[in-house]
Amino acid sequence: MANAPTDPSHRLGAIDALRGLALFGVLAINLETEFRVSIFRQLLPSSPDPTLNGVIDAALALFIDLKAFALFSFLFGVGLAIQFDRLGTSARRTRLLVRRLLALLLFGVIHLVLIWNGDILIEYALAGLVVLPFLFAPRWMVVVAAAVFLIFYVLQPTLPTLISFPNRYVLVALVNAANQTYANGSFAEVLALRVQELPAFLPLHLYVFPRTVGLFLTGILCWRSGLFTEVAGRRRNLLAIAGFAAVAGGLVLARHTHPSAALASQMVLASGYAALVIAAEQTSTGAKLLRFAEPVGRMAFTNYIVQSVVLGLIFYGYGLGLFGRLGSAAGLLLVVTIYAAQVVVSRLWLTHFAYGPIEWLWRAMMYGRAPAFGKQDLQFTG
Repeated sequence: MANAPTDPSHRLGAIDALRGLALFGVLAINLETEFRVSIFRQLLPSSPDPTLNGVIDAALALFIDLKAFALFSFLFGVGLAIQFDRLGTSARRTRLLVRRLLALLLFGVIHLVLIWNGDILIEYALAGLVVLPFLFAPRWMVVVAAAVFLIFYVLQPTLPTLISFPNRYVLVALVNAANQTYANGSFAEVLALRVQELPAFLPLHLYVFPRTVGLFLTGILCWRSGLFTEVAGRRRNLLAIAGFAAVAGGLVLARHTHPSAALASQMVLASGYAALVIAAEQTSTGAKLLRFAEPVGRMAFTNYIVQSVVLGLIFYGYGLGLFGRLGSAAGLLLVVTIYAAQVVVSRLWLTHFAYGPIEWLWRAMMYGRAPAFGKQDLQFTG
């Protein structure tokens, strides 16, 4: 039925694997730059660090920072297109998709206020509402809109801007407050500081919003072009070559000093990563090697929220209070440990249940009724 939740077995391994790998990058960047230390510290001038911690910071900045989020944005657009197509000609299609995005917005507000103010879900919900009309548009219009949003994002450093970023004095004050409260504060004190930081987060979201919309639109285009469903033989090889070329080009752009080149490198590198994973998933060896990431990707929403909860308990004063007390090397070890645990738990969970718990709740809010949860109860009629 068009108005029923999608059978979780009707999935594509490349999408789940990509989402699972992107979640590793999101975890690494969130832990290293937003939970371990204040996010605003990286906006202040700093000297090069020749130690192992500095090398790890540089590697994360070059290969993962913002690229993982770009991949996530691209995949969210793919997911929107899949939902739109699977709802077919249902008269409720628009209403269901709007409800899906409004439910995501509600999750984002709860996440932002009660768990962590680095939330991305609110931005995704709002960007999804902007993109929704383009799901009904012809392909050429989606291409033009994606190009406009992405070009605007890349050219922002050269354009007059209406976005006002915090000055150095505000940033120093925010970093000092974070060092004191996040490391030692009670839940109520941490909550109060999270709310206090929100005005400083807003310009960062406004700055990347065009990129988010543009990548959503790019994801829609790639799904409709058969990138995930019609990759075999020669096309797979061409995709792999394009992926290697994009990674090489992205790394060259990242070394360029112009700010627009740095912004472009994020998306070029992310597209290279995506192309390589999609191509690898079309081979038996590649699919086996990437299979570990698929359960994490199938439960990406749940795993994203769980990461925030766990990191809050590790770094904030109401938990272990390790904020500002771990170096990047120790942080990376923690990243690998948490992600490995999510790989194991996700696989075990999905042997018994059809969805992750938050994915299940999200579907229930979208469709207005609870889908089957346990695999033994799962019944679909088409």
